[in-house]
Amino acid sequence: MIFITAKFAIRPEYAEQWPEIAGPFTQATRAEPGCLWFDWYRSLDDPHEYALVEAFRDAEAGAAHVNSAHFRQAQRDLPRHLRSTPRIISQNVDQDDWSELGELAVRTG
Repeated sequence: MIFITAKFAIRPEYAEQWPEIAGPFTQATRAEPGCLWFDWYRSLDDPHEYALVEAFRDAEAGAAHVNSAHFRQAQRDLPRHLRSTPRIISQNVDQDDWSELGELAVRTG
């Protein structure tokens, strides 16, 4: 799968509204057949920073995503709400879901 994490520095006046601003893009991306997940998280240290954690099944799914109409629309709509260009890490990884963090295993019983 393609595993991507991106950090978005939001303009302070839009930080509270970011989930709604990015909402149409988020919903459309989650509906893509090759999208495994597409989740936003807000920084505990910087209230104007959001992290996007996303994954796509394979290169074909990733290409479909960046060539979609909703991706092009996001390219037009989202930048005006940002303080700077988002920073990204994108890697192909040899798995298709999250693994357990064994060092913090929860034992029942």
